[in-house]
Amino acid sequence: MNISPVSFKGLITVKSRKDKDSPWIEKTYKTRCGTIHYWISDKVNTDIPTLVFLPGLTADHRLFEKQVEYFEGKYNVFVWDAPGHAESWPFKFEFSLMDKATWLYEILQVEQITKPILIGQSMGGYVCQCFVEKYPNAPKGVIIIDSAPLQRKFTTSIEMWLLKRMEPMLNMFPWKLLVASMAKQVAVSEYGKNLMREIMKTYSQNKKWYIQLAAHGYKILAEAMENDLPYKITCPALIICGKQDKAGSCIRYCKAWHKETGIPIEWIDNAGHNSNTDQPQIVNQLIEKLADSLT
Repeated sequence: MNISPVSFKGLITVKSRKDKDSPWIEKTYKTRCGTIHYWISDKVNTDIPTLVFLPGLTADHRLFEKQVEYFEGKYNVFVWDAPGHAESWPFKFEFSLMDKATWLYEILQVEQITKPILIGQSMGGYVCQCFVEKYPNAPKGVIIIDSAPLQRKFTTSIEMWLLKRMEPMLNMFPWKLLVASMAKQVAVSEYGKNLMREIMKTYSQNKKWYIQLAAHGYKILAEAMENDLPYKITCPALIICGKQDKAGSCIRYCKAWHKETGIPIEWIDNAGHNSNTDQPQIVNQLIEKLADSLT
């Protein structure tokens, strides 16, 4: 990665740390649409990789709490609340998936993270693909968790049509039903379900925020697919998918992606769409194996 952080430094603000002995520090990054909040190891060791955790749509940094906890002290760690999510709100919904990848790249430049391993769950996996499309030589590795390929050829016309029309569909659901169905849809473990319920509480006083966030996410996903770019991952990579993933056609997508590209794939027993919360030990070991191979 080419490091030229000077032009972006004025956009970074140090917010806080959990306590004076905490190894994590919260920072913010200003964009034209709003301010992104992220958490990073206080002292980044540039000799080792940085694990860059990117949560899925409507989830926040807590989605990776089991990973952050496990890798503390072993690797540098970065995790964000994606634009429009949780602490990264308010935020104008005037951005694309490629914008998210660009902002991520700019933040990594400022932090002088030269060996990022991108780890994206669901929507975070799509951000990873936009990142490698725009900055192919930047990542040291990529791990896709319960996501799918962005190439247009993998998605049916009806799926594309639905992605652009999610807002009225989501508005039909009462909030309590939406929370209950979301928890069951993404996780099979009690920990995973409870975590998603807690994350959903962020939006409990503002259902409109949640609906707009989700609908915008699906819309920019469809737009990224329609761009029909190669989205080719050339660095060491791994696909991880829960065997009980019920989110859309994720399992079908991952099978086709693996067959088309040869990217190694690991199927996780007793895991749903958020396999890193359903089976954190197994997923952590897989992340560690790839990271260790790149050091």
